[in-house]
Amino acid sequence: MSSSLRTTLPTLFALLLGYALMQVGNTLQGTLLSVRGSIEQFTPTEIGAVGAAFWAGIVLGSLYAGRVIQQVGHTRTFAALAAVAASTALLHLLVISPAVWIAARGLTGFCFAGLFIVVESWLNASASAQTRGQVLSVYGMTGLVAGIGGQMLLPTGDPYGYKLFCFVAILISLALVPPALSRASAPVHAVSDTKINLMQLYRQSPFGVVAAVLCGITTSSFFALGPIWAQERGLDTAEIALFMTFGTLGGFLTTWPLGWLSDRMDRRHVIVGTAAMAAAIMLALIHFVPLTVPVWLVFVYVSIFGGSVIPTYSIVTAHVNDMVRPGEFVAAAGGLLILLGVGATIGPVIAGMAMTQFGRLGLLYVVIVAQALMAIWGAYRSLQRASPPTEEKETFVPEPTIPVGTRLEAS
Repeated sequence: MSSSLRTTLPTLFALLLGYALMQVGNTLQGTLLSVRGSIEQFTPTEIGAVGAAFWAGIVLGSLYAGRVIQQVGHTRTFAALAAVAASTALLHLLVISPAVWIAARGLTGFCFAGLFIVVESWLNASASAQTRGQVLSVYGMTGLVAGIGGQMLLPTGDPYGYKLFCFVAILISLALVPPALSRASAPVHAVSDTKINLMQLYRQSPFGVVAAVLCGITTSSFFALGPIWAQERGLDTAEIALFMTFGTLGGFLTTWPLGWLSDRMDRRHVIVGTAAMAAAIMLALIHFVPLTVPVWLVFVYVSIFGGSVIPTYSIVTAHVNDMVRPGEFVAAAGGLLILLGVGATIGPVIAGMAMTQFGRLGLLYVVIVAQALMAIWGAYRSLQRASPPTEEKETFVPEPTIPVGTRLEAS
Protein backbone atom coordinates (compact mmCIF):
# COMPACT_ATOMS: atom_id res chain seq x y z
CA MET A 1 0.00 0.00 0.00
CA SER A 2 1.49 3.38 -1.00
CA SER A 3 2.12 6.12 1.58
CA SER A 4 -0.41 8.41 -0.10
CA LEU A 5 -3.07 5.71 0.15
CA ARG A 6 -2.21 5.14 3.83
CA THR A 7 -2.79 8.85 4.35
CA THR A 8 -6.08 8.94 2.44
CA LEU A 9 -7.87 5.87 3.80
CA PRO A 10 -8.05 6.91 7.48
CA THR A 11 -9.87 10.11 6.50
CA LEU A 12 -12.38 8.05 4.53
CA PHE A 13 -12.77 5.26 7.08
CA ALA A 14 -16.03 6.65 8.46
CA LEU A 15 -17.54 6.90 4.98
CA LEU A 16 -16.51 3.34 4.10
CA LEU A 17 -17.88 2.09 7.44
CA GLY A 18 -21.21 3.77 6.73
CA TYR A 19 -21.23 2.23 3.26
CA ALA A 20 -20.46 -1.22 4.71
CA LEU A 21 -23.36 -0.98 7.18
CA MET A 22 -25.67 0.05 4.33
CA GLN A 23 -24.62 -2.94 2.27
CA VAL A 24 -24.96 -5.39 5.15
CA GLY A 25 -28.53 -4.20 5.69
CA ASN A 26 -29.34 -4.15 1.98
CA THR A 27 -27.98 -7.65 1.35
CA LEU A 28 -29.82 -9.07 4.34
CA GLN A 29 -33.03 -7.41 3.18
CA GLY A 30 -32.79 -8.81 -0.34
CA THR A 31 -32.41 -12.41 0.84
CA LEU A 32 -34.96 -11.96 3.63
CA LEU A 33 -37.65 -10.67 1.27
CA SER A 34 -37.18 -13.65 -1.04
CA VAL A 35 -37.48 -16.16 1.80
CA ARG A 36 -40.36 -14.36 3.53
CA GLY A 37 -42.19 -13.88 0.23
CA SER A 38 -42.07 -17.63 -0.33
CA ILE A 39 -43.38 -18.22 3.18
CA GLU A 40 -46.24 -15.81 2.46
CA GLN A 41 -47.12 -17.84 -0.67
CA PHE A 42 -45.98 -15.21 -3.18
CA THR A 43 -45.41 -16.78 -6.59
CA PRO A 44 -41.86 -16.84 -8.01
CA THR A 45 -42.99 -14.25 -10.56
CA GLU A 46 -44.11 -11.91 -7.76
CA ILE A 47 -40.88 -12.47 -5.81
CA GLY A 48 -38.91 -11.79 -8.98
CA ALA A 49 -40.88 -8.57 -9.49
CA VAL A 50 -39.94 -7.46 -5.96
CA GLY A 51 -36.26 -8.03 -6.78
CA ALA A 52 -36.64 -6.29 -10.14
CA ALA A 53 -38.28 -3.27 -8.51
CA PHE A 54 -35.12 -2.60 -6.52
CA TRP A 55 -33.12 -2.34 -9.71
CA ALA A 56 -35.76 -0.22 -11.42
CA GLY A 57 -35.40 2.14 -8.46
CA ILE A 58 -31.62 2.02 -8.85
CA VAL A 59 -31.88 3.06 -12.50
CA LEU A 60 -34.23 5.95 -11.73
CA GLY A 61 -32.18 7.01 -8.75
CA SER A 62 -28.95 6.95 -10.75
CA LEU A 63 -30.55 9.36 -13.22
CA TYR A 64 -32.31 11.73 -10.83
CA ALA A 65 -30.95 11.45 -7.28
CA GLY A 66 -27.94 13.56 -8.27
CA ARG A 67 -30.28 16.55 -8.46
CA VAL A 68 -31.06 16.18 -4.75
CA ILE A 69 -27.34 16.29 -3.97
CA GLN A 70 -26.97 19.41 -6.10
CA GLN A 71 -29.73 21.13 -4.11
CA VAL A 72 -28.98 20.16 -0.49
CA GLY A 73 -25.46 18.68 -0.50
CA HIS A 74 -23.94 15.28 0.21
CA THR A 75 -24.41 15.03 3.98
CA ARG A 76 -28.07 16.01 4.06
CA THR A 77 -28.87 13.80 1.08
CA PHE A 78 -27.20 10.83 2.78
CA ALA A 79 -29.14 11.41 6.00
CA ALA A 80 -32.51 11.87 4.29
CA LEU A 81 -32.25 8.88 1.95
CA ALA A 82 -30.92 6.57 4.67
CA ALA A 83 -33.84 7.54 6.91
CA VAL A 84 -36.35 6.80 4.15
CA ALA A 85 -34.66 3.48 3.30
CA ALA A 86 -34.65 2.38 6.96
CA SER A 87 -38.33 3.26 7.35
CA THR A 88 -39.27 1.50 4.12
CA ALA A 89 -37.65 -1.72 5.35
CA LEU A 90 -40.28 -1.91 8.08
CA LEU A 91 -43.11 -1.28 5.62
CA HIS A 92 -42.56 -4.78 4.21
CA LEU A 93 -43.35 -6.13 7.66
CA LEU A 94 -46.45 -3.99 8.22
CA VAL A 95 -48.16 -4.70 4.88
CA ILE A 96 -47.79 -8.21 3.45
CA SER A 97 -48.76 -7.60 -0.17
CA PRO A 98 -46.82 -8.17 -3.41
CA ALA A 99 -47.91 -4.78 -4.78
CA VAL A 100 -46.81 -2.93 -1.66
CA TRP A 101 -43.54 -4.83 -1.51
CA ILE A 102 -42.81 -4.01 -5.17
CA ALA A 103 -43.45 -0.30 -4.56
CA ALA A 104 -41.44 -0.29 -1.32
CA ARG A 105 -38.52 -2.15 -2.87
CA GLY A 106 -38.50 0.30 -5.77
CA LEU A 107 -38.35 3.21 -3.32
CA THR A 108 -35.52 1.46 -1.49
CA GLY A 109 -33.63 1.13 -4.78
CA PHE A 110 -34.05 4.85 -5.48
CA CYS A 111 -32.74 5.70 -2.01
CA PHE A 112 -29.75 3.38 -2.33
CA ALA A 113 -28.90 4.84 -5.72
CA GLY A 114 -28.64 8.25 -4.10
CA LEU A 115 -26.67 6.84 -1.17
CA PHE A 116 -24.22 5.15 -3.52
CA ILE A 117 -23.83 8.35 -5.54
CA VAL A 118 -23.00 10.26 -2.35
CA VAL A 119 -20.42 7.68 -1.26
CA GLU A 120 -18.70 7.27 -4.62
CA SER A 121 -18.58 10.97 -5.47
CA TRP A 122 -17.24 11.67 -1.97
CA LEU A 123 -14.53 9.05 -2.42
CA ASN A 124 -13.66 10.35 -5.89
CA ALA A 125 -13.38 13.92 -4.64
CA SER A 126 -11.26 12.96 -1.64
CA ALA A 127 -8.79 10.73 -3.50
CA SER A 128 -5.94 12.02 -5.62
CA ALA A 129 -5.26 10.92 -9.17
CA GLN A 130 -2.56 8.60 -7.82
CA THR A 131 -4.79 6.92 -5.21
CA ARG A 132 -8.24 6.99 -6.86
CA GLY A 133 -7.98 3.54 -8.41
CA GLN A 134 -6.78 2.00 -5.16
CA VAL A 135 -9.46 3.77 -3.11
CA LEU A 136 -12.20 2.55 -5.45
CA SER A 137 -10.73 -0.95 -5.28
CA VAL A 138 -11.00 -0.86 -1.48
CA TYR A 139 -14.54 0.43 -1.93
CA GLY A 140 -15.50 -2.42 -4.24
CA MET A 141 -14.02 -5.08 -1.98
CA THR A 142 -15.72 -3.49 1.05
CA GLY A 143 -19.06 -3.97 -0.69
CA LEU A 144 -18.38 -7.65 -1.31
CA VAL A 145 -17.30 -8.29 2.28
CA ALA A 146 -20.38 -6.45 3.56
CA GLY A 147 -22.53 -8.57 1.27
CA ILE A 148 -21.10 -11.72 2.86
CA GLY A 149 -21.83 -10.30 6.31
CA GLY A 150 -25.42 -9.51 5.37
CA GLN A 151 -26.06 -13.05 4.15
CA MET A 152 -24.68 -14.52 7.37
CA LEU A 153 -27.18 -12.55 9.47
CA LEU A 154 -30.15 -14.44 8.03
CA PRO A 155 -29.94 -17.38 10.52
CA THR A 156 -29.96 -14.99 13.51
CA GLY A 157 -33.75 -14.68 13.36
CA ASP A 158 -36.90 -16.34 12.08
CA PRO A 159 -37.75 -15.05 8.58
CA TYR A 160 -41.44 -15.34 9.53
CA GLY A 161 -40.97 -12.98 12.49
CA TYR A 162 -40.10 -9.31 12.80
CA LYS A 163 -36.55 -9.47 14.22
CA LEU A 164 -34.67 -9.57 10.91
CA PHE A 165 -36.67 -6.67 9.48
CA CYS A 166 -35.70 -4.66 12.55
CA PHE A 167 -32.06 -5.60 11.99
CA VAL A 168 -32.27 -4.21 8.47
CA ALA A 169 -33.76 -0.92 9.68
CA ILE A 170 -31.19 -0.64 12.49
CA LEU A 171 -28.23 -1.32 10.20
CA ILE A 172 -29.32 1.25 7.61
CA SER A 173 -30.00 3.78 10.37
CA LEU A 174 -26.59 3.16 11.95
CA ALA A 175 -24.99 3.81 8.56
CA LEU A 176 -25.86 7.47 9.17
CA VAL A 177 -23.64 7.73 12.22
CA PRO A 178 -20.05 7.38 10.92
CA PRO A 179 -20.36 9.98 8.11
CA ALA A 180 -22.25 12.36 10.43
CA LEU A 181 -19.49 12.24 13.06
CA SER A 182 -16.59 12.17 10.61
CA ARG A 183 -14.15 15.05 10.39
CA ALA A 184 -13.74 14.45 6.67
CA SER A 185 -15.25 17.25 4.60
CA ALA A 186 -17.94 16.53 2.07
CA PRO A 187 -17.13 17.49 -1.55
CA VAL A 188 -17.70 21.15 -2.31
CA HIS A 189 -18.76 20.52 -5.88
CA ALA A 190 -21.99 18.74 -6.71
CA VAL A 191 -22.21 15.52 -8.68
CA SER A 192 -21.38 16.11 -12.33
CA ASP A 193 -24.17 15.88 -14.87
CA THR A 194 -22.56 13.56 -17.38
CA LYS A 195 -24.25 12.90 -20.70
CA ILE A 196 -24.60 9.34 -21.89
CA ASN A 197 -25.06 8.26 -25.49
CA LEU A 198 -25.80 4.54 -25.54
CA MET A 199 -25.66 4.25 -29.33
CA GLN A 200 -22.20 5.78 -29.38
CA LEU A 201 -21.16 3.44 -26.57
CA TYR A 202 -22.41 0.47 -28.60
CA ARG A 203 -20.38 1.61 -31.62
CA GLN A 204 -17.30 1.83 -29.42
CA SER A 205 -17.83 -1.52 -27.68
CA PRO A 206 -20.64 -3.75 -28.97
CA PHE A 207 -19.53 -6.55 -26.69
CA GLY A 208 -19.42 -4.37 -23.58
CA VAL A 209 -22.95 -3.05 -24.07
CA VAL A 210 -24.52 -6.49 -24.50
CA ALA A 211 -22.38 -8.05 -21.76
CA ALA A 212 -23.43 -5.37 -19.24
CA VAL A 213 -27.11 -6.23 -19.77
CA LEU A 214 -26.41 -9.96 -19.47
CA CYS A 215 -24.40 -9.36 -16.27
CA GLY A 216 -27.42 -7.61 -14.82
CA ILE A 217 -29.78 -10.41 -15.81
CA THR A 218 -27.55 -13.06 -14.27
CA THR A 219 -26.58 -11.47 -10.96
CA SER A 220 -29.98 -9.99 -10.15
CA SER A 221 -31.77 -13.25 -10.97
CA PHE A 222 -29.42 -15.17 -8.70
CA PHE A 223 -29.60 -12.79 -5.74
CA ALA A 224 -33.37 -12.26 -6.02
CA LEU A 225 -34.38 -15.89 -6.56
CA GLY A 226 -31.37 -17.92 -5.44
CA PRO A 227 -32.77 -18.15 -1.89
CA ILE A 228 -36.03 -19.55 -3.31
CA TRP A 229 -34.10 -22.11 -5.35
CA ALA A 230 -32.22 -23.17 -2.22
CA GLN A 231 -35.41 -23.26 -0.16
CA GLU A 232 -37.23 -25.43 -2.68
CA ARG A 233 -34.24 -27.75 -2.81
CA GLY A 234 -34.74 -28.39 0.89
CA LEU A 235 -32.13 -26.17 2.54
CA ASP A 236 -33.01 -24.69 5.93
CA THR A 237 -32.55 -21.02 6.87
CA ALA A 238 -28.92 -21.39 7.95
CA GLU A 239 -28.07 -23.37 4.82
CA ILE A 240 -29.78 -20.79 2.60
CA ALA A 241 -27.62 -18.10 4.21
CA LEU A 242 -24.50 -20.19 3.59
CA PHE A 243 -25.60 -20.88 0.02
CA MET A 244 -25.84 -17.16 -0.75
CA THR A 245 -22.68 -16.42 1.25
CA PHE A 246 -20.57 -18.93 -0.65
CA GLY A 247 -21.81 -17.46 -3.93
CA THR A 248 -20.60 -14.02 -2.86
CA LEU A 249 -17.40 -15.39 -1.31
CA GLY A 250 -16.50 -17.10 -4.58
CA GLY A 251 -16.69 -13.73 -6.33
CA PHE A 252 -14.58 -12.09 -3.64
CA LEU A 253 -11.83 -14.68 -4.02
CA THR A 254 -11.64 -14.60 -7.82
CA THR A 255 -12.03 -10.87 -8.51
CA TRP A 256 -8.36 -9.98 -8.24
CA PRO A 257 -6.94 -13.11 -9.99
CA LEU A 258 -9.31 -12.73 -12.94
CA GLY A 259 -8.63 -9.00 -13.09
CA TRP A 260 -4.89 -9.66 -13.10
CA LEU A 261 -5.35 -12.18 -15.90
CA SER A 262 -7.51 -9.80 -17.94
CA ASP A 263 -4.75 -7.17 -17.78
CA ARG A 264 -2.43 -9.61 -19.56
CA MET A 265 -4.65 -11.08 -22.29
CA ASP A 266 -7.77 -10.27 -24.28
CA ARG A 267 -10.37 -9.45 -21.63
CA ARG A 268 -13.10 -10.91 -23.85
CA HIS A 269 -11.39 -14.30 -23.69
CA VAL A 270 -11.45 -14.14 -19.89
CA ILE A 271 -15.17 -13.26 -19.94
CA VAL A 272 -15.92 -16.03 -22.45
CA GLY A 273 -14.15 -18.50 -20.17
CA THR A 274 -15.97 -17.39 -17.01
CA ALA A 275 -19.35 -17.34 -18.80
CA ALA A 276 -18.79 -20.85 -20.14
CA MET A 277 -17.81 -22.00 -16.65
CA ALA A 278 -20.94 -20.46 -15.10
CA ALA A 279 -23.19 -22.11 -17.68
CA ALA A 280 -21.44 -25.46 -17.19
CA ILE A 281 -21.85 -25.27 -13.40
CA MET A 282 -25.57 -24.61 -13.76
CA LEU A 283 -25.92 -27.53 -16.17
CA ALA A 284 -24.07 -29.73 -13.69
CA LEU A 285 -26.45 -28.67 -10.92
CA ILE A 286 -29.36 -29.80 -13.09
CA HIS A 287 -27.96 -33.14 -14.26
CA PHE A 288 -25.27 -34.29 -11.82
CA VAL A 289 -26.21 -32.99 -8.36
CA PRO A 290 -29.22 -34.94 -7.05
CA LEU A 291 -31.07 -33.99 -3.89
CA THR A 292 -29.26 -36.73 -1.99
CA VAL A 293 -25.77 -35.20 -2.25
CA PRO A 294 -24.25 -33.56 0.86
CA VAL A 295 -25.11 -29.88 1.10
CA TRP A 296 -21.42 -28.89 1.13
CA LEU A 297 -21.17 -30.03 -2.48
CA VAL A 298 -23.92 -27.56 -3.41
CA PHE A 299 -21.88 -24.86 -1.66
CA VAL A 300 -18.83 -25.78 -3.75
CA TYR A 301 -20.85 -25.47 -6.95
CA VAL A 302 -22.34 -22.09 -6.01
CA SER A 303 -18.87 -20.83 -5.00
CA ILE A 304 -17.55 -21.65 -8.46
CA PHE A 305 -20.62 -20.03 -10.00
CA GLY A 306 -20.18 -16.84 -7.94
CA GLY A 307 -16.48 -16.79 -8.73
CA SER A 308 -17.37 -16.93 -12.42
CA VAL A 309 -20.13 -14.30 -12.63
CA ILE A 310 -19.49 -11.69 -9.92
CA PRO A 311 -16.13 -10.38 -11.27
CA THR A 312 -17.44 -10.27 -14.86
CA TYR A 313 -18.91 -6.78 -14.69
CA SER A 314 -15.60 -5.32 -13.50
CA ILE A 315 -13.81 -6.95 -16.43
CA VAL A 316 -16.48 -5.71 -18.85
CA THR A 317 -15.98 -2.17 -17.53
CA ALA A 318 -12.21 -2.47 -17.96
CA HIS A 319 -12.71 -3.76 -21.52
CA VAL A 320 -14.96 -0.82 -22.42
CA ASN A 321 -12.45 1.62 -20.91
CA ASP A 322 -9.86 0.11 -23.27
CA MET A 323 -12.15 0.96 -26.20
CA VAL A 324 -13.16 4.56 -25.38
CA ARG A 325 -11.13 7.75 -25.26
CA PRO A 326 -9.73 8.88 -21.88
CA GLY A 327 -12.16 11.78 -21.55
CA GLU A 328 -15.14 9.46 -21.99
CA PHE A 329 -14.51 7.15 -19.03
CA VAL A 330 -17.17 8.68 -16.77
CA ALA A 331 -19.87 8.65 -19.46
CA ALA A 332 -18.95 5.08 -20.44
CA ALA A 333 -19.13 3.89 -16.82
CA GLY A 334 -22.49 5.60 -16.40
CA GLY A 335 -23.83 4.04 -19.57
CA LEU A 336 -22.72 0.58 -18.51
CA LEU A 337 -24.36 0.97 -15.13
CA ILE A 338 -27.63 2.02 -16.75
CA LEU A 339 -27.44 -1.08 -18.97
CA LEU A 340 -26.58 -3.23 -15.96
CA GLY A 341 -29.63 -1.82 -14.20
CA VAL A 342 -31.87 -2.51 -17.17
CA GLY A 343 -30.69 -6.13 -17.29
CA ALA A 344 -31.05 -6.42 -13.51
CA THR A 345 -34.62 -5.12 -13.74
CA ILE A 346 -35.79 -7.62 -16.35
CA GLY A 347 -33.73 -10.56 -15.07
CA PRO A 348 -35.72 -11.46 -11.93
CA VAL A 349 -39.02 -11.02 -13.79
CA ILE A 350 -37.96 -13.44 -16.53
CA ALA A 351 -36.44 -15.86 -14.02
CA GLY A 352 -39.53 -15.65 -11.80
CA MET A 353 -41.80 -16.47 -14.74
CA ALA A 354 -39.50 -19.36 -15.66
CA MET A 355 -39.69 -20.71 -12.11
CA THR A 356 -43.47 -20.43 -12.15
CA GLN A 357 -43.51 -22.43 -15.39
CA PHE A 358 -40.68 -24.94 -14.81
CA GLY A 359 -40.21 -24.97 -11.04
CA ARG A 360 -36.90 -24.17 -9.35
CA LEU A 361 -34.96 -25.24 -12.46
CA GLY A 362 -36.38 -22.21 -14.28
CA LEU A 363 -33.83 -19.98 -12.54
CA LEU A 364 -30.97 -22.15 -13.76
CA TYR A 365 -32.34 -22.14 -17.32
CA VAL A 366 -32.35 -18.33 -17.40
CA VAL A 367 -28.80 -18.11 -16.05
CA ILE A 368 -27.53 -20.73 -18.50
CA VAL A 369 -29.04 -18.90 -21.46
CA ALA A 370 -27.66 -15.51 -20.34
CA GLN A 371 -24.15 -16.87 -19.78
CA ALA A 372 -24.16 -18.89 -23.00
CA LEU A 373 -25.17 -15.78 -24.95
CA MET A 374 -22.34 -13.85 -23.32
CA ALA A 375 -19.80 -16.52 -24.23
CA ILE A 376 -21.03 -16.76 -27.83
CA TRP A 377 -21.16 -12.99 -28.31
CA GLY A 378 -17.72 -12.55 -26.78
CA ALA A 379 -16.19 -15.23 -28.99
CA TYR A 380 -17.79 -13.68 -32.07
CA ARG A 381 -16.66 -10.13 -31.24
CA SER A 382 -13.10 -11.29 -30.54
CA LEU A 383 -12.98 -12.48 -34.14
CA GLN A 384 -14.25 -9.12 -35.43
CA ARG A 385 -11.86 -6.80 -33.60
CA ALA A 386 -8.41 -7.36 -32.16
CA SER A 387 -7.72 -6.65 -28.51
CA PRO A 388 -5.72 -3.46 -27.81
CA PRO A 389 -2.03 -3.97 -26.97
CA THR A 390 -1.31 -4.72 -23.32
CA GLU A 391 0.58 -1.45 -22.84
CA GLU A 392 -2.49 0.55 -23.96
CA LYS A 393 -4.91 -1.13 -21.56
CA GLU A 394 -6.41 0.61 -18.56
CA THR A 395 -5.55 -1.04 -15.23
CA PHE A 396 -8.25 -3.35 -13.88
CA VAL A 397 -10.21 -1.98 -10.91
CA PRO A 398 -12.91 -4.00 -9.08
CA GLU A 399 -16.16 -2.20 -9.86
CA PRO A 400 -19.03 -2.23 -7.38
CA THR A 401 -22.33 -2.43 -9.22
CA ILE A 402 -23.42 1.08 -8.31
CA PRO A 403 -24.97 4.03 -10.16
CA VAL A 404 -23.50 7.41 -10.93
CA GLY A 405 -25.22 10.74 -11.44
CA THR A 406 -25.88 10.80 -15.18
CA ARG A 407 -28.47 11.67 -17.76
CA LEU A 408 -29.18 10.11 -21.12
CA GLU A 409 -28.54 11.96 -24.35
CA ALA A 410 -30.81 11.33 -27.28
CA SER A 411 -29.01 9.93 -30.29
